[in-house]
Amino acid sequence: MSLAAVQRRTVRTLVIAQAVGAVGITIGIATASLLARDISGSESQAGLAQTFQVLGAAIAAYLLARVMNARGRRIGLVAGYLLGASGAVLAVLAGVWESMAVLLLGAVLLGATTAANSSARYAATDLAEDEHKGRALSTVVWATTIGAVLGPNLTGPAGALADALGIPELTGPFALGSIGMVAAAIVIGVLLRPDPLLLAREAAGVVPEPPHGTAWGRAVAAAKERPVLAFAVLGMACAHAAMVGIMVMTPLHMEHGHAELRVIGFVISLHVLGMFAFSPLVGILADRTSRAAVLVEGAAILLAAMVLCALAPAGTSWEIFAGLFLLGLGWSFATVAASTLIAQHAPLESRTDVQGAADLVMGLTAAGAGGLAGVVVGAWGYPELAICATGLVALVAIAGFGARATGRVAA
Repeated sequence: MSLAAVQRRTVRTLVIAQAVGAVGITIGIATASLLARDISGSESQAGLAQTFQVLGAAIAAYLLARVMNARGRRIGLVAGYLLGASGAVLAVLAGVWESMAVLLLGAVLLGATTAANSSARYAATDLAEDEHKGRALSTVVWATTIGAVLGPNLTGPAGALADALGIPELTGPFALGSIGMVAAAIVIGVLLRPDPLLLAREAAGVVPEPPHGTAWGRAVAAAKERPVLAFAVLGMACAHAAMVGIMVMTPLHMEHGHAELRVIGFVISLHVLGMFAFSPLVGILADRTSRAAVLVEGAAILLAAMVLCALAPAGTSWEIFAGLFLLGLGWSFATVAASTLIAQHAPLESRTDVQGAADLVMGLTAAGAGGLAGVVVGAWGYPELAICATGLVALVAIAGFGARATGRVAA
């Protein structure tokens, strides 16, 4: 097969896996904070489940990148999906046993599936030409729309399944999600052949960095040599942190106003629609114009989202619907642009090191934001949380301008 044919097959496979695996990731978003609140008995701990999942994603991104560096994309992605499925099962058991410790352990393992899905977007660029990397990456990101939008809307049927199985209602989504993650692992294991990263190295005559030093050290060295990478990581991390901080507290804010679970699930679906549905257009825009400029545009959209969320009353309102949609759309602009910059400028011989380190930073930043979000909402309120998040949005804009300046030098 030609490299172009392998690239098309790779993107198709990743699209299928993302569509199926995204159900597993997002189906619990609308209920995770509520389950944590019920188990712990404290609203200040409601965001811990999502926080630990984001933290798990950060750690898994770094570890899976090391696996991929040695064994290729396929082995790393399969491992991530299977670890996530194990985490979903633990979340169900946590609800049955009313154990916060088990829930947080399950959330950490669930993060491995998030890391796998994030790595899949990079896998789509391994064999893509530079001028088409944004389109390839965003196509795989778009595929998440199918499962991601469907997932939160399965909270109702998942609750019925939970009743039939005799488990708590809020654990039903995790039971269904585990099935999606296993299915994604099977798709990758069977169809992602040949491995795109290993083939890209072979075609370029490049071998991985020698084992001396650490993966983190090689990533830092690449960022020092090419500062555009550092700005791209900053923009991606701050956009993700702003999004996570607002998203994890939205179900609780809506419940305070007596919004029904199905309405909360619909709002999360609308948010996820903004995150993924328009990503192909964002990718094309990034390829045809300036990826740094698209990063700045993402900051502008995120700022509008923060204003709407700050004005949104508790419960159901048009501000919360519009704000959560724009929160997802702004994240899409920033993440697609920053990820494409990383895929474009990361050296092939240390590509997984840079990408794994980038996702580690992104995850740790978001985990911190998610943890602080519960504290801020508990002490002051949801509108104040949105106001605080504007500081992160400002850093996204700064990163975009920095990437434009250093990107020209790198080019």
